[in-house]
Amino acid sequence: MKSQKANGAAVSYSLQARIGRARNYLRQPHIVMSIVLLLILTFLVIIPVVKMFYTTFVWQMEDTRLSRAAEPGSFTLFHWKRVFASVLSDTMLWIPLKNSILTGLGVSFFALLIGIFLAWLVARSDIPYRKFIAAAAVIPYMVPSYIHALSWLTLFKNERVGGVSGIFQYLTGIVPPDWVSYGIFPIIITLSLHYFPYSFLLVSAALTSIDSRLEESGEILGASRGYILRRITLPLVMPAILSSFILTFSRTIGIFGTPYFLGSPVRFFTLPTQIYSSINNRNSASGFILAFVLIGISSFIIYLNQRMVGERKSFVTIGGKGFVVTRTPLGKYKYYILLIVFFIILISVVLPILLLTVETVSLYPGNYSFKNLTLLFWFGKGGTTFAEGEAGILRNPAILQTAWNSIKLAVVSSVFAGFLGIFIGYAVVKGRRERLPRLLEQISFLPYLVPGIAFGALYLALFTQRIGPIPALYGTFTLLVLINAAKELPFSSRAGVTSMLQIGAELEEASEIAGARWGKRFRKIILPLSIRSAVSGFILVFITVMRELALVILLVTPKTRTLTTMTFRYQEQGYAQFSSAISLLVVIIIFAGSYIAKRITKTGEKD
Repeated sequence: MKSQKANGAAVSYSLQARIGRARNYLRQPHIVMSIVLLLILTFLVIIPVVKMFYTTFVWQMEDTRLSRAAEPGSFTLFHWKRVFASVLSDTMLWIPLKNSILTGLGVSFFALLIGIFLAWLVARSDIPYRKFIAAAAVIPYMVPSYIHALSWLTLFKNERVGGVSGIFQYLTGIVPPDWVSYGIFPIIITLSLHYFPYSFLLVSAALTSIDSRLEESGEILGASRGYILRRITLPLVMPAILSSFILTFSRTIGIFGTPYFLGSPVRFFTLPTQIYSSINNRNSASGFILAFVLIGISSFIIYLNQRMVGERKSFVTIGGKGFVVTRTPLGKYKYYILLIVFFIILISVVLPILLLTVETVSLYPGNYSFKNLTLLFWFGKGGTTFAEGEAGILRNPAILQTAWNSIKLAVVSSVFAGFLGIFIGYAVVKGRRERLPRLLEQISFLPYLVPGIAFGALYLALFTQRIGPIPALYGTFTLLVLINAAKELPFSSRAGVTSMLQIGAELEEASEIAGARWGKRFRKIILPLSIRSAVSGFILVFITVMRELALVILLVTPKTRTLTTMTFRYQEQGYAQFSSAISLLVVIIIFAGSYIAKRITKTGEKD
């Protein structure tokens, strides 16, 4: 009897001890924060994926026009069979998939060539104006990708498809063939000029960390410069090369604007443009399946990148014996190479802006004479016979309201995503060895795997209907903020983790000993110390939201239009002057916003 009581007491004590440990565990601020953030991310990321997947197995009301067997709300495999095993499969899936892969490979290859070339010159050669080249090489990433597409059309469009000639035909009288004006060739060229900064930034950082004595050893043994570059330098920066290739490929296959502007005139469809076409034509379930195909490809290539880098035993370039960087002299070829660099900067930065500017001041499209110059599309009062009587963009109430929508969306989204990133960074760094914070970090990375057009489809599937106490958010500003903040979580959370790693734990511990509650500690110590380091996350989100098209194209309504979607609308209607002017306005706002953010936070000043 006593033994049974003792055993019961032991069990009761053990249970109480476990409850006490669990209670203490759940009282820790970073655990509470992890739980709250996991619930938020489940709502923003996980539930949309589940909802979209569910939709692909259910008859929709719109499907009654596709099949007599359609019973809205009941289970079906019709949509999956229609996409993968029907007479429409080639048109809906396999041809767009092939086009996406070929485009992704082409852009990744040429962007990598340009990026490696510029990175090596800046990091390892004695080329003049290195700081200028390094700064200019990043600018193409800051502007919307479709800027290069619109400038290409201004230069090379022909009358056979668009009905209006470009500057090249106007000046030379030569009609560019369709494959030059539209399709995969211009898509690869323009996207390569937009995405090479990825390769430049990653590879230049890797090259800067290589000790020159590794290369000098090869020279001592009689190896040529080409051999040293091929057998020593490039293998050491292979992780950066692989990462930039994979990053560019995953971004390219999910891009929407450029393939649409340059591909749709000749019916060249990629997966993103096919997703848009399917959903726009009320075949949403088919569009969602294509979105899953896109997500699967992106996830696979990122996994492949991790495996390829992981199989290499060592990429160590910095040891404990000091560090030396010796720049390679370019000799008599220095200024010839500098001309090539300036040409790359010209066609990737200066020329697109110049071409769009010319387009905006041309009264009649296709006529680029001085007599045809006008400021009507900037300052016109409206009521004219041009562009259906619309006023210039700086006097047009609808466009000015749209500009305010874009700025407000970018600011609110960047602040929301930035603070989410700081909270995630705090939870992850404080609980780096615990499962819950690690799970939080992994889920926060998931939006990176989902291309923009597919992420937009996820939110379209979820928020067109009421979810419990949450009303239908389709057509609201709130929905645009949520999707932009969620999509940028991988970047804002990494900025938050980086900033938190720089803050010593003893600072918070000292205030805790002094009796400060967690809220006060976070508000008075953690937040002020982390905000300046995390400002890069704010700026990155602001830039990305301002130039975003694919993410919101399925979600905007006339009340919530952004400048990028207005560009899309005018380009579709054939008003290239308006679309070009709005694109330039986006660029101006992006640079102005970045400058103001840096000035406010004083990130450009040294203490």
